[in-house]
Amino acid sequence: MSDVSLPHDLAIHGDAGGTIIMLVMDGLGGSPHPNTGRTELESAVTPNLDALAERSSLGMLAPVGNGITPGSGPGHLALFGYDPVESMIGRGVLSALGVGFDLQPGDVAARLNMATLDADGVVTDRRAGRPSDEDGRRVIETVLGALRAPDGVEVTLVHEKEHRAVLVLRGEDLGAEIVDTDPQRTGLSPVPATAKAPGDPASARTADIIQGILDQVRKILTGEPRANSFLARGFAEFTPYPTFETRYGLRAVAVARYPMYRGVASLVGMSIDGVPTSNPGTVEILERHFGNYDFYFVHFKDTDSRAHDGDFEGKVAAIEEVDALLPRITSLGPDVLIVTGDHSTPAIYREHSWHHVPTLIASRWARPSADAFGESSCRGGDLGVMLGKDLMSLALAHAVRLDKYGA
Repeated sequence: MSDVSLPHDLAIHGDAGGTIIMLVMDGLGGSPHPNTGRTELESAVTPNLDALAERSSLGMLAPVGNGITPGSGPGHLALFGYDPVESMIGRGVLSALGVGFDLQPGDVAARLNMATLDADGVVTDRRAGRPSDEDGRRVIETVLGALRAPDGVEVTLVHEKEHRAVLVLRGEDLGAEIVDTDPQRTGLSPVPATAKAPGDPASARTADIIQGILDQVRKILTGEPRANSFLARGFAEFTPYPTFETRYGLRAVAVARYPMYRGVASLVGMSIDGVPTSNPGTVEILERHFGNYDFYFVHFKDTDSRAHDGDFEGKVAAIEEVDALLPRITSLGPDVLIVTGDHSTPAIYREHSWHHVPTLIASRWARPSADAFGESSCRGGDLGVMLGKDLMSLALAHAVRLDKYGA
């Protein structure tokens, strides 16, 4: 294989080099509990992560940049070595790819939240009580049975997970520069779908189509006790990305329970072969695939979900569950094992935050500095504070997959 282009004009060795596992605990970074001064990761009992830290290089990750709170899409694109500013993509495209929808260039996708609105049209629950997958699918089927698509536009509506769904528009002269209708907090009315800037007729037309669909949904779901409305966000027009194999010469596979994360992996050309239904199931699929690929993206979601609920102890328990599974992962013998997160989600903050994310890289070339994995120990590690987009270069270096730069 010939050398391929990398960030900073680095070059790879082709097929030579070690295997890489990137284990992502979504929203891993946290903030100290006011009663203990310890973060969720530092509060968790993690003997396996701590043992791994003893032979790892440690550091803190700024997924997008200092002071910037990243969404999950930019956070993961950064982890995969794509500049999250230059490669910005809306969550709608990631969600659509995650549910296996065959997007075509020019399609416009949005992520939908089922939500609860009161009689005055004010949002009282942005997640409609987190319905089960079964109930979420039922709501989508109800809408599909009554929704009337506008002339000249193909409308696709697919359930994603729990309260989440995906909306895809296909047609001529569509635009995606549209304001999110999700107000991002309760006590407010949904924001009307409008173009972000004047003088953009394609986005203005598409915003009118979106608002018409949302108005229909409100009427169709009048009888629903919780999921009686949709909130739309993450509008994006699909454009193909350069793949992992093109950029890095790596055959890559993703193992993730939630569709959105399979979507961002698909966007950069990772294979999706099996969908886990549990955290142990995630490791089972990794075990089945190990040896067939060069790069393994393994995603755990519960750390983020519990933090969004404000459940400090729940996030601690989610970290401990991953720690208990870690020996099965290390026993596979990857040449490089990375443990990190796509962003911080402190339980006391209940949302994504700008805080740096604790990160470790375990390999024979690591330079250990601590005997525990947590924010405090990672701040003193030899990796320092690094940008998310630089993590892949470090992964390739530790896997001995990069050529020397210059003479």
